Parts: sequence; structure tokens; C-alpha cells
Amino acid sequence: MLPAPAGVWRLATAPADVPPHLLELLITAEDRRFRQHPGIDPLALARAAGQWLRAGRIVSGGSTLTMQAARLLEPRPRSLRSKAIELLRALQLEARFTKDEILGIWLTLAPMGGNIEGVRAGALAWFGRPAGRLDPAETALLVAIPRRPEALRPDRHPERARLARNALLTQRAVGAPGITVADTDYALGAPVPVGRQPMPRLAPHLARELARGSSPPRLASTLDLPLQRAVEELAGTALRGLPDRASLAILVADLQAHEIRALYGGAFGDPGRAGALDLTRAIRSPGSALKPMLYALAFEAGIAAPETLLADLPRRFGSYAPENFDRGFAGRITVADALRQSLNLPAVALLAELGPLRFASALKAGGAAPRLPPGQDASLPLALGGLGITLREMAGLYATLGGGGAAVPLRLVPGPDAAPRRVLEPRAAALTAAILVNPFPDGGPPGIAWKTGTSWGGRDAWAMGVDTRHVVGVWVGRPDGTPLVLGTAGATGARTALPLLARVFERLPPNPREALPLRQAVASGRAEAIDRLRLAFPPPGAVLDDAAAQPGRHVTLRATGGQRPLTFLVDGRPLPAEPARREAAWVPEGPGFYRVMVLDAVGAAVRAEVRVR
Repeated sequence: MLPAPAGVWRLATAPADVPPHLLELLITAEDRRFRQHPGIDPLALARAAGQWLRAGRIVSGGSTLTMQAARLLEPRPRSLRSKAIELLRALQLEARFTKDEILGIWLTLAPMGGNIEGVRAGALAWFGRPAGRLDPAETALLVAIPRRPEALRPDRHPERARLARNALLTQRAVGAPGITVADTDYALGAPVPVGRQPMPRLAPHLARELARGSSPPRLASTLDLPLQRAVEELAGTALRGLPDRASLAILVADLQAHEIRALYGGAFGDPGRAGALDLTRAIRSPGSALKPMLYALAFEAGIAAPETLLADLPRRFGSYAPENFDRGFAGRITVADALRQSLNLPAVALLAELGPLRFASALKAGGAAPRLPPGQDASLPLALGGLGITLREMAGLYATLGGGGAAVPLRLVPGPDAAPRRVLEPRAAALTAAILVNPFPDGGPPGIAWKTGTSWGGRDAWAMGVDTRHVVGVWVGRPDGTPLVLGTAGATGARTALPLLARVFERLPPNPREALPLRQAVASGRAEAIDRLRLAFPPPGAVLDDAAAQPGRHVTLRATGGQRPLTFLVDGRPLPAEPARREAAWVPEGPGFYRVMVLDAVGAAVRAEVRVR
């Protein structure tokens, strides 16, 4: 919710939005014949004129609620000419609108002191709750304030406000239906507020974004109100544990509907934490949080499989010599474990084979075109987060992983889905997600595929998660891009963002689709992960005896899983094979290194490099 232009807090209010006793008190106090007159009450005007003549000054204005509504719509200096125009406008309002609609004008525009207009805004500002839950004392105060809004402001003149309220209750309320003598006696002793309550500001960054260039009083969004409140509460608690000038951002989206359900863009209103910025749109470095997309593309291209062994050892790629986060090396390790442990050398090696341009193109197809330093092309540092990306874009990429490889933009306003774009084959996306399904270190719901990331120097801490229904993203850092230090150590995604990710998933509704954890969903055939293609022989890195290169001798290549027919290739050349069989005969041309690959009918590929000596 945002203020109207000029900073006025005004909310459209209809009679149905307020308690019946407020309407009865308003009509009793201001215009007893409101339901009968045509907009002008001759008796009230005659009484006001007589009082003016006797006292020599205006004692009461004789204005009906319809005339007051006309004055609120077109404010003018108080004069006889203005009164005449109000009379004319009142007749016009009565000819065009119903009585309830005219009441709605008054309830929406009545001044409530300061920059507050209308009963709904007044109820929130002075009592901190919706107008429909006001008691007789509170409704009497809101009916009294518009008579002299600045003089009766409770935060500046609480005693005047109390006396005006009690005078209204004593003189008018007893005659108002719905308000008993007991109600009046209780209300007379009730305290008046002495300060304003903060106005509700759920998703203020999004409200400002949607209101930009729009004028409707109500703008629809895809947010889930209870979930948004829960996320903002979690964020507020987490912020209290962060240093000054640090902030965070959270995004929750529905995978099936492709709609964002909660969005927290930062500490709105806190200039020390750059609260004016929507940090879900800030361009930051993702660190290792981008690696799952790289591994999924490697699986799809047949460069690696989860069980493929890689060497996590010191290695140079031209002038580029990456290191792991802990500056150690794991030696021989499977691809799946390399991804789980977020090792850097294996990721860079995979990107060197896949090609940085191919990786960058896939990110762009997924809605996250990489932002590179000026004058630089896509290169190997992309594997370790050497690019700029936003939390919204990261959520879209993880939604692609959780959605079977199809990218569909996540919406903030209701509407039809955009046409999906195939970024990954379903099997590659599901395999990658299944690898990431692991327990949270400090506890949390099971069945979540999650990955953390930390940018260079601890400037950005990320945690991204996806299950069979939701995708959640968390970013923690300093909006000015300087390193975030917690205690004696730098911030990391695992220490800073991951615990908050787990708490957000705890607040999400249960999965209606049998509540299967993601790993079980993969294993049950959702992505045909159990029957995935494998190269049974030769294994990666195999060394074959030189007898295999002798005339008349051959090597039998064997594969399991996948969808037949299978195609076997060596150094890119297909081998003769029976379509129904899962093996092929290969005669090496001589000693040396060879690249063996098998493709299945749906394009899945597995390969291995072998040596014949």
C-alpha cells in the first residue's frame, strides 16, 4: 500500500467497509434526514440561517452529508458563493448517485488530520486496525475529527479530541440505533490515541513498481497475503542479526502457476540499508549458485554424468588458474559430489568443454542474459559467477530446473503464461535437481533441492532452493557492493542465506501433489532418472591393452538405460550396430586417446575418454 499523490493516505471506503454503528452515528450527528432529502435539507438551512441572524456569526452550516461530499470533491473557501455552489452540486450528486455511493464519497475523503483522509485510512493510522473492527468510542472519534481536522488531531491535541468525541457521544450517540447507553458510558471513559500507527506497507517495493505509470486505486498482484506477511516477518528478524548497512532480499514463486507469491526487496524506509532500492532487481554476482545450470547443460551435452569421475587437482586454463573456496583439492571425485561440494576446478573444466558461449546463450534463453564487464566476452570465469544477475533472474533459472527444463517468465500480475522456451532437456534438469536434494545443515523440511553461492570477497551471499511446487531465493549482502563481514569471518551463502532459506520453506504450504520430495519425484519416473543412459564399458579414463589394437581384435562398447535405438560413436564417427542391441564392436586404429560416446533415441548422451596403449 502506498500513499496517494502529494503523500496523502487515502483508501476507497464503502459503507460495507465500516461497522453499522458508525454509519448510524454519522447520520445521527450530521444529517438525520439524509435518507429522505434530495441533497438539500430546507429545515436545516432555515435553522442555520436563523442562528446566523441571531448570533451575527455562523453557528452551524446546515450542510447535509451530500453537501459535505460535494465540498470534499471540490474544496472552496467558505463563503456564500461557495455555499450556493455546494447546493447545486449536492442536487447533481443526488441525481447521479445512490445514497450509499454518496456515503462512500464522504467515508473516502473525510479529513482525519494531517495527511490522512477517509475512515479506512483513519482507522489504520489512529487505531492500527481495519475500520470494520472499530468500537463505538473509536467510531465517534473518527466522526468528530472531520469537523475540525487539525484542531482535533489526537497526536497533537488529545484532550480536545477526547472532549469532542465525548460531546458527540453525549449529544448524539444515545439516539443512534445500534449504540446502547452502556456502550456510551464505556466509550466516554475510553482513552484516545496519542500517536499515529505505522501504515501497512506490505511489499512496498512491488507496490511502488506496479503503481509506476498506473492510476487505478487497486492494482492486482500475484502475491499471497499470509505468505508475504510471513516472509516480511522472517526478513525483519534476520535483519536484526545483520550489521548496519547490510540488507537482504527474498523471493518465493509458484512453479506450476509461474507466479511470484512473496517478494521482499529490502528494508523499505531505512536509508542506512538502502531501503529505497528493490534488491530483488539489483545486479549482483551469483558465485557458485549458478553452477547447477552449468552441470545440467553438461549432462545434456553428454560431457558428463553424475557418476563420471573428475580430477579436482591444480590446473591452469591458459592464464586462468582457479582455486577452490578452501584452497584445497579433493582429487578424484564424481561429478555429483563436485556439484554438492561446490568445487571450482571441476566446474571450470566442464565449462571449458561445454564452451562459455553456449553457457551464456542458455542463460539468456532462461531469461538471465549475463551482464559482463565492459569489453569482455563470455569466458571461463562464468562457471564461478563471473557475471551480473538479479535475484529475480536467478529464481527464473531455478524454476527452469524445477520445471523440467522449460523457462516460463515468473509473473507479478495475474495473466496468461508466456510461451515456454526449452532451455534444458527434462532429464538433465531433473538429474541436476536430484543431486541437490540434501538435508539442511541446521534443520529444515526434507525434499528440497538447494544450492548456495558466495561472490568474490564475500560481497554477496546466496541460497536458492526448489521443490516440486515452489522456488525460493535469498540474497544477503551490502547494497553498496562492499564485503559483508560477520564477526571475524566473511559472510557466505551457507552461513548467512541458507538458514533463512530453510525457514522460508518451513512457512510454505504442503505440496498438494502427493507431497513427494524432489528426489523421490525424480526416482518415480517424473524425469526418467532411474532408466538414465549409462556407458557401462569402457568407463571414463579406462586404459585398454594394446592387444585391442591388433588386426582382427575389437573392443565391445556397452551401454545401459536410455531409450533405444542407441548410437555409438568414436571420435564423432558412428559405429555399425544393431538398433535393438545395447552394444557395438569397435576396432581401434592404433595406440592413442579416443573419445567414446553413446546417444539414445531422445538425444541423451554419455561419453568417456579412453586410452589404447
